[in-house]
Amino acid sequence: MLSHLSAAVIHGLPQYRFGRSPVELTVPEGSRAPSRGRVRRHQDELNDSDVVEIDGIRCTSLERTVFDVARTRSMEVALSCADAALRREAGRGHGVDSATQDAWRDRMRERAAKAAGRRGVTGARWLIEFADGRAELPGESVSRLQLFRLGFRDLDLQVPVAGPAGHDYFVDIALRDCRTFWEFDGEAKYRDPALRGDATIERILLDEKRREDWIRGTTQWRVCRGGFRDIASPEDLGARLAAFGVTPRS
Repeated sequence: MLSHLSAAVIHGLPQYRFGRSPVELTVPEGSRAPSRGRVRRHQDELNDSDVVEIDGIRCTSLERTVFDVARTRSMEVALSCADAALRREAGRGHGVDSATQDAWRDRMRERAAKAAGRRGVTGARWLIEFADGRAELPGESVSRLQLFRLGFRDLDLQVPVAGPAGHDYFVDIALRDCRTFWEFDGEAKYRDPALRGDATIERILLDEKRREDWIRGTTQWRVCRGGFRDIASPEDLGARLAAFGVTPRS
């Protein structure tokens, strides 16, 4: 059965730093089929509800896949997958349906309880509580993780700021205890023609500047931006924020 990161690809979950990886399969416990070459086999039990078929390919269910990735991969990779899966389930515009998100956590907690004592379950339990369906991109998920590691605690996602003409602007992450907004600034929206649509790079840059000026001027909060290199580690993000005078409260 395709599982772990291979199943994550089939489900269309974000591929943050996946890199080159063997095809991952889950086989029955006690199986003598070893991992070798381009195939990595995990021995584990799968219930009927853990198995789905997508475009003719049998793989682990979305929730089982998130749980397996959470137990076996880095927190950056796992959180990107978990946030995306939770957004798919509970996302409503820029927010989430709280009841649906709570129900997802309850199901995932039950999974963790049944797997108590197995490899990676402690980390998976933490991720289940930290996952948030409001995160819209892997860069936002990893930014939030690194901010938490740096000691920031009063974090809010997709924060609305009343804009001109009655339209709200939404900011990726608010660091409320230091009156600062963090915006993940991926290059795709500038370089990818599919995302730009008919707009030129110059128009997008001008619109972004006007948006940021409005947010900063109306809220009197700082706005800090960064890309993937700035969130590669807590230290990288800490240095980026410190350059703007932003540090966590002790």
